[in-house]
Amino acid sequence: MPTIPTTEPAYLQAGDTIHWQRTLPDYPAGDGWVLAYRFINQAARIDVVSVADGDVHQVSISAAATGAYAAGDYTWTAFVTRGADRYTIGQGRTTIRPDLANQAAGFDARSPAQRALDDLRSALLKWLSTSGHVQEYEIAGRRMRFASAGDIRARMAIAQREVANEVSAQRIAAGQTTGRRVLVRF
Repeated sequence: MPTIPTTEPAYLQAGDTIHWQRTLPDYPAGDGWVLAYRFINQAARIDVVSVADGDVHQVSISAAATGAYAAGDYTWTAFVTRGADRYTIGQGRTTIRPDLANQAAGFDARSPAQRALDDLRSALLKWLSTSGHVQEYEIAGRRMRFASAGDIRARMAIAQREVANEVSAQRIAAGQTTGRRVLVRF
């Protein structure tokens, strides 16, 4: 059996069984403290409650439960309760990745930043292939102004940085190097 993590996961894979445990010396499970989590975003709310294993709080979420989770970025809060007492012990962010095993054909697994970058590349190619570039026009008092190639390239640079940051975060989460150099001066 694999080692059970002792911290909250940065990523959850929908459709997988998830385990982690927390040892809280000030709030031991053996003394009646219950550790609970709330994961929340604009579309969903997920509540998870730990189970006592001696003084350790064991968190386990079944594959069936995670299979119903909506993919996205969630903010979580962890709190302990005993009777009428409640104390927040941590907060963070977790990304729930979609369960690709249950997705239909045509599912787009790209991140919003990657989709934006791909759309900007397509827009630039279309702009470059169109002859007689019209920058702006007006019809019946309504004005339309198109982005220039420079505007599109500037937006592409921003999207490329966002995609590179996502790739770096994924590599770090997988225990790999980012491939970026860190320069230090003494």
